[in-house]
Amino acid sequence: MSRTVPARVSLITLGVTDLARATAFYQTLGWPLSSASTDGVSFFRTDGGLLALFPADQLADDAHLPPAPLARGFRGIALAINVETPAGVDAAIEAAVAAGGTVLRPASAAFWGGYHGYFADPDGHAWEVAHNPGWPIGADGRPQLPV
Repeated sequence: MSRTVPARVSLITLGVTDLARATAFYQTLGWPLSSASTDGVSFFRTDGGLLALFPADQLADDAHLPPAPLARGFRGIALAINVETPAGVDAAIEAAVAAGGTVLRPASAAFWGGYHGYFADPDGHAWEVAHNPGWPIGADGRPQLPV
């Protein structure tokens, strides 16, 4: 009998060093904090999967991994936010900086025909903000990939 894993990203959990600071950052971006949040974890509703913030040392322990300091620099992952226009890219990056994030790559034209840039949250998690003219944003807020 063949079993498959659903092609679904339900929740992304970011390990953070200061839960209150990280929660405040995402709230300042305008992301809605769920009432399911507690003193030990913050949950945010998004137009895609859910975002959770959890102390990094506890997240490592929960996954049965040895704790390690959150490294600065590339961690092998970037999260992405797709928006409707190039101006939306600029606005999102400006809002992230105003909330306490840092610009990793200023927004500019992309080789694939769109427009994008990167910011980091206060714990150094990289976020790409992109406008891809080939992926319109659907009514659900998610990019619509070609079939």
